Amino acid sequence: MDYYSILGVNKNASPEDIKKAYRKLAMKHHPDRGGDAGKLQEINEAYDTLKDPKKRSQYDNPQPRFDTSSMNRGPFGGMDDIFETMFRQNTGRPRRPRNRDITLAAEIELVDVLQGKDLIVSYRLFSGKNETVDVQIPPGARHGDTVKFDGLGDDGDPRSPRGDLLVKIRLKKHPVFTRQEGNLYTDAKIDVFDCLTGTTLLIETLDNKKVKLNIPRGTKPGQVFSIPHYGLPDLRTRQKGHLYVKIQVTVPTIKDPRLLAKLQELRNEINLQS
Repeated sequence: MDYYSILGVNKNASPEDIKKAYRKLAMKHHPDRGGDAGKLQEINEAYDTLKDPKKRSQYDNPQPRFDTSSMNRGPFGGMDDIFETMFRQNTGRPRRPRNRDITLAAEIELVDVLQGKDLIVSYRLFSGKNETVDVQIPPGARHGDTVKFDGLGDDGDPRSPRGDLLVKIRLKKHPVFTRQEGNLYTDAKIDVFDCLTGTTLLIETLDNKKVKLNIPRGTKPGQVFSIPHYGLPDLRTRQKGHLYVKIQVTVPTIKDPRLLAKLQELRNEINLQS
């Protein structure tokens, strides 16, 4: 297997060129983007060798299976030589790549995005064993995100490292809040009189806290108010977005002629002052 050809670089490529080539190919062939998992495994194997100066030197300058020059210092030069020689004698080919990854879907609530979530997940390995692990979904995870847990994947080939566990996030729809990146959106209902005179609302947040929101006089239907830092955390910075509250105005149904007359009188007075 020609690692340089797999990454599309020449043998004199710099470490930076190798890294750039790897990133480009890894993005192109990642299964989440419709790529080939087998091809991605080859790319990972090639990069794992060429990124390490010592591994790259050994790859560029392979030693004979039986190196008589080492006999003056004993049958083996050290522990690395022991394992390498044993492996080559037993298999006659380079070390196999790690086992395959396992992908699971996890459905979480919107509040789990705020606080993070511990999940107990169970799955079957290629060997037939059942695996049950505790995984942590970080705060700020988004719908469609894939969270990777190293070394919790398949173990079908005992001679190779285990693959990874990939947990794909599915976010349940919330009955009150909607999400756009780190911001949350909700509605609050007030009557037309509160619009005219102003009022104070207690807004319930995603984590069941109560926050005061002052509604000024003259507020119009559909007006949006912002409450900073009561949105969702960013996956990397953990900084929280805003909670946006859209005002919905309710209009009472009045059938009493006496009250209707008073309202008409009040309306006339307001029009005279405006």
